[in-house]
Amino acid sequence: MTPLTLTSHGPAAGRPVLVLHGGGGPATVAPLAEHFAATAPVLLPTHPGWNGTPRPDHFLRVADLAAAYLDLLHERDLSDVLVVGSSLGGWIAAEMATMDTGSRISGVALVDAVGIEVADAPVQDFFALDARGVAEHAYHDPERFYRDPATVPAEQRAVAQGNMASLRLYSGGPAMSDPTLRARLAAVAVPALVLWGESDRIVTPAYGRAYAASFRQARFELVAEAGHLPHLEQPGRTFALLDGFAARSAPARP
Repeated sequence: MTPLTLTSHGPAAGRPVLVLHGGGGPATVAPLAEHFAATAPVLLPTHPGWNGTPRPDHFLRVADLAAAYLDLLHERDLSDVLVVGSSLGGWIAAEMATMDTGSRISGVALVDAVGIEVADAPVQDFFALDARGVAEHAYHDPERFYRDPATVPAEQRAVAQGNMASLRLYSGGPAMSDPTLRARLAAVAVPALVLWGESDRIVTPAYGRAYAASFRQARFELVAEAGHLPHLEQPGRTFALLDGFAARSAPARP
């Protein structure tokens, strides 16, 4: 078992929810974890290499993270798990669904995920963007979220730089995709929600629709007035869609 850095939230009983963050780190998905923790036990890991956490030498690909989180579910004997992933976390969730031979997962929700190749809707080269460019591409309202790097304390800048180095390593660089993933998604039997911010310019809604079409059973939902992180810009709309999916995908109880 690979040592993982994670926090637990919510009640001890209920359908477990695993929340997986993207390149910005666990703070970017904290609202998702807090929302689900009102009614369910939530696990919120920090991917190895983010926020200064150690990264084992053999952790080099998204598949390595997916395998580690499936091991975590097995170690804790968790089943009927809902996996919710944002951006890179969505890619990890999708990969977990393809690898879940132990049937630990009963639903996956991808929030503006990366990970597949879509020829006519390529992923924006995130690493080529400056802070202003990130805000313009990632948010419907960039002025609300833009932060001048000159105002960021040196310690926070160092953490962000380390996070970006980890993102580049695991994702394989600008492409942020595994050319084999899209075809493998057709074998995923559990239901999927592919939820997208209408104004996302990192991965556009066209990319999201292609992602949804790759699954055997997936619903695509668009969130108006939101970009790459709809749970930050439009939490009410995003949570309503996630709650609806959680209810639909919950296994029937005897």
